[in-house]
Amino acid sequence: MPRQLPPLNALRAFEAAARHLSFVRAAEELHVTPAAISQQIKLLEDHLGTALFRRGKKLALSDAAATVLPQISEALDQIERAMLRLQPGSNADTLVISAPPAFAARWLIPRLDDFQSRHPDIQLRLLATRRLVNFRVEDVDVAIRFGSGDYADLVAERLMPEAIIPVAAPPLAANITSAEDLARCNLLEDEWHIGNRVFPDWGTWLATLGVNSANPLRIRHFGDTNLAIQAAVSGLGATLTWYSLVVDDLQAGRLVHLLNQLIPTSLGYYLVAPPNRVALNKVTTFRDWLLEQSSRQQPA
Repeated sequence: MPRQLPPLNALRAFEAAARHLSFVRAAEELHVTPAAISQQIKLLEDHLGTALFRRGKKLALSDAAATVLPQISEALDQIERAMLRLQPGSNADTLVISAPPAFAARWLIPRLDDFQSRHPDIQLRLLATRRLVNFRVEDVDVAIRFGSGDYADLVAERLMPEAIIPVAAPPLAANITSAEDLARCNLLEDEWHIGNRVFPDWGTWLATLGVNSANPLRIRHFGDTNLAIQAAVSGLGATLTWYSLVVDDLQAGRLVHLLNQLIPTSLGYYLVAPPNRVALNKVTTFRDWLLEQSSRQQPA
């Protein structure tokens, strides 16, 4: 018996509009006009013989539409995944990972050789970006995200907590035995994290240590976390940074933790994935390996 399916374009338009509760945002996602979204939804409503939305000051789903939306979203995700596997050059055993650039460069990449040696059948593709990928429209299996763990519609598992520490290269660190010594050094600031109010600036933090010097601090600004850390490794000054991003440098002696100071935070790194991908073998394998690696690291 042939399947009695509605028009696929109309179903896609409904699913996007239902998720956003906005014809305009659905149109932006599907790269069409709001009028086209409205037309497709009208087509679907005529096909079904029932209204899917309550139209008023705010768009709202009908009770029946709200009930079936999760199933429709999951079905469209499965169709998308299946079609991607049919494309030339696609590989069901390729794991696509999104991660923040500094974390990817300084923590993940140095450990990936271990993963590949244990699981040579899983090919890795790493996307380094601060942008939060859209799992619904991008071919990404998992992402490593930094934050508080509140990621709607995704399965999130905490990998490790995070703390902020001051560090410097050994020659500079040898001359820093007090907060006053530190205040006289070149101080490297990560503008991106300070601008997002994640880090305290040097002046604010040194004041908590009792430093209220009349002399201006010698601040050197960097717009990227990785650059600020590399500048510290090169001996250009001391920097406040995330423990996880310098743990390998600390263990190798390229950097020294200054004054035994540590700023705990409620933030951390999380492995996130959409519900329809968490059970894939390549995802569970990567998850288990990540948890093993991260369990070896705790802020000192």
